[in-house]
Amino acid sequence: MTAAERFPDGVHAVPPVAAHQFGLDFAAVRRELNLPRDYPTGALAEVEQTVAQPLPTGVRHDAIDLPLVTVDPPGAKDLDQAVLLRRRGSGYRVHYAIADVAAFIPPGGDLDKEARRRGQTLYLPDGNIPLHPTRLCEDAASLLPDQVRAAVLWTIDLDSDGSPERVDVRRALVRSVARLDYEGVHRSLAQGCAHPSIELLPEVGRLRREQALRRGAIELGLPEQQVESDGEGGWRLALRPRLVVEEWNAEISLLTGMCAAEIMLEAGVGVLRTVPEPDVATVDVLRRSANQLGVHWPVGVPPAEALAELDPARPEALAVHVAATRLLRGAGYTAFATGAPAKSGHAGIGASYAHVTAPIRRLVDRYCAEICLAVTAGREIPEWVTEALGELPSAMGVSDRSATQVERACIAQTQAWSLASRVGEEFPATVLRVPNGVAGEVFVADPPIIARCTGSGLGEGQQVRVRLVTADPERRDVEFEVA
Repeated sequence: MTAAERFPDGVHAVPPVAAHQFGLDFAAVRRELNLPRDYPTGALAEVEQTVAQPLPTGVRHDAIDLPLVTVDPPGAKDLDQAVLLRRRGSGYRVHYAIADVAAFIPPGGDLDKEARRRGQTLYLPDGNIPLHPTRLCEDAASLLPDQVRAAVLWTIDLDSDGSPERVDVRRALVRSVARLDYEGVHRSLAQGCAHPSIELLPEVGRLRREQALRRGAIELGLPEQQVESDGEGGWRLALRPRLVVEEWNAEISLLTGMCAAEIMLEAGVGVLRTVPEPDVATVDVLRRSANQLGVHWPVGVPPAEALAELDPARPEALAVHVAATRLLRGAGYTAFATGAPAKSGHAGIGASYAHVTAPIRRLVDRYCAEICLAVTAGREIPEWVTEALGELPSAMGVSDRSATQVERACIAQTQAWSLASRVGEEFPATVLRVPNGVAGEVFVADPPIIARCTGSGLGEGQQVRVRLVTADPERRDVEFEVA
C-alpha cells in the first residue's frame, strides 16, 4: 500500500506556531552542530571562472534533441536528473541524464576541497546548506528547462520484465524540455494526459517494483515527518504522503545505481553504498515479535515479502515496521581498488548499488560517475578519482551523520514549539517500541509526533492514551506519560 493510500486525507499538520512566541528559525541548530556557513571566496571565484568557459563540445555526445524532463518536488532548482522513457520492441529504453558537476570543478582546487569537506547538501526548513555554491547547483550545472547543459547520459535497455539488457554511459549535451513536479505528474497520469516523455513511467515503475520484491529488497513503510512553513512566519509538522509516482521515479534512479555498481564491480574499482544482510537470528526475533503482535509471518517467508504485505496504518503493523529498522543496520560505503569486495550488497535494495544520480547534492556521485565513464570507454580512471577513493567512505559517513543530526534536531525543535502550550493534554497514540519495559516511544497521529513515553505495561503495537508532560523548546524535548 502506498503512503497516499495510508494517509488518504493528505498532510496532517500541526496548527501553525505563533510568530511572536519563539524565534522561529533554526539558527540554534546551525550553531550547535557547527554547520558550514558561506562558501569561501576562493571557491566562489573558481566557480565564476569555470562557468565562464565554454563546454568542450567535441568530447560530448549531442543529445540535445532528446525530449528529457525533470521530475522533482515543487520549487526545486538543484535538478540532478532528467528522464525519457521509450518503448523498444517488447521492452523499454531509459534515457537518464545526470548533471555533470565534474565539468565545473577543477580537481584539487578551492571548490573541490570545500565540497569534500561538506560531503552533501544539508536540508533545514529555513534554508539549505548546499554542497556546491548556488551559482553552480541552482544554475550552471542544474538541468533547468530549455537550457543546454553538460550531463552524464545513461541509456539503459530493459527487457519486457524490466531487467537491464544493455547499458551505455557517456558525456553528453542535453536540454530538458519541461520541469515537472510530483503532484503535477500524479494528476496528469490520473487524468490520462501525462507528458509523453514519462507516459511509460507507471509501466516501467511497476515492473521495477516487482523486481525489487523478487530481489528481496527490504522496504520500510514508516510515517515520514517533515517540517514545513505555514506561510505566515511559523512552522508546522506534517506527514507528507509519498505519492506512488515518487516511488516509480525512484526506481529509475535505483536502476541506474545498480547498473553503476555492476560496472565498478566488474572493473574491480569503485565505491558502493552497502548495507549487510540481516542475520538469521535477527530475522527470527522480528518474526516472533510480529506473530506475538498478531501479524501473521510464517516461517520461511523472507522479510521483503512479509513487510510488503503489511498496512502500516494498522498499529500492530506500524510497530513491526519500526522494529524492522534493525534489519538495515550497518549502512556504510565500501571503497575498493584491487578487485570486488567480499561484501558488496545493499539489503534495502536487494542488490549491489552505487550513488551516481545526485552529484549536485552528494559528493560521492561525482567520483562514481567518473569511474563508470572511464571503465566503459576503456580508458584510465582519472588520478584525482583514484587518489580520493580511500577517503570517500569516511567523508560520506561524516556527512551522513550530520544530515541525520540536522533532520532529528529540526523535527525535535518543531515538535517542542508546536506542543509548548499543550502540556497536560491527552492524545491517542500507538506504542512503537519498548526497549526496557518501563519507557518507550509512541506515535501520535494528530499532530504527527514521535516521542518518548513513560509508564508501566507498555507493549509494542498497543493503542494507548498518553498525557503530554514536557514540551521544552529550549532543550527540544517532548515527553509523554501513559494517561
